Amino acid sequence: MTVYQLISDYKNIKVYKDSFNELAKMVFGIDFKVWYEKGYWSDNYVCYSYVDGDKVIANASINKMTIVSNTKEYQAIQVGTVMTHPDYRYQGLSGKLMNHIMEKYEKESDFIFLFANKSVLDFYPKFGFEKVQESSFSLSISDVKKQPTQSSTLRRLSIESTTDLQLLEDFATERIPVSSLLGVKNSEHLLMFYFILVFSEAIYYIQEEDVIVLFKHAGSHLHIFDIVSKKSVEIDTILSHIISTETETINLYFTPDDNDKKFNTAFITDSDDTLFVRPLIEDVTEHFQFPLTSHS
Repeated sequence: MTVYQLISDYKNIKVYKDSFNELAKMVFGIDFKVWYEKGYWSDNYVCYSYVDGDKVIANASINKMTIVSNTKEYQAIQVGTVMTHPDYRYQGLSGKLMNHIMEKYEKESDFIFLFANKSVLDFYPKFGFEKVQESSFSLSISDVKKQPTQSSTLRRLSIESTTDLQLLEDFATERIPVSSLLGVKNSEHLLMFYFILVFSEAIYYIQEEDVIVLFKHAGSHLHIFDIVSKKSVEIDTILSHIISTETETINLYFTPDDNDKKFNTAFITDSDDTLFVRPLIEDVTEHFQFPLTSHS
């Protein structure tokens, strides 16, 4: 069997970085180039890759971050961007990369987690990961206390604007966790990825509240992907700025703080983004969802 070189931490080496990006485009259809050329590939995102010459042929990355669960902080590692070039599959390269990451990080982190699609649900338990069921959160418009704010200054931000991009950077750096029940800190690099590559058309700044909200309307549904704030904010206050006359249901893609509100919760039984954790967190609330913008 051919022995390939294992490399890591090459965010400043263009030939490997660009080859990694080509593989990501081929396997996932994701182009990281704008993100890393703007300088958001930080030390908290580390690739572990096998190379054949200068060509990245297999990869597993880690994201270092702090997870807040029921107000307690954990140092966590999230594994992501696990991929192998089609010409090099069935050689066990992904498994070797996973073992390498487990050996390196299991003692210096409180837990390791990842999200997997349906095609690899049997792969990660081989490395000690356990599948964990997340929940969905929704809210009926009848449970919203405040009515829409008539004088709201709601402005869509553009990543093409230098001023707006600086504002996004500031919020990514200074944000507080979206929830004390389950939130994320120290993941600016990942949030900037979502700003630039995932939700670039859905980023809004509420001037009165000094809050950034990622959301979109779809008929009677309002989908809120994240609330990025430097201070604690009431969700009713946010909703008063963004609900429309057609809104009937608000869907959240994170775990909200209760605040005596009757959120509709349901275990997610069919997902192409299944959570795996090693080891399990003991004090997590029954119904929870990792913030969507923390997925890698």
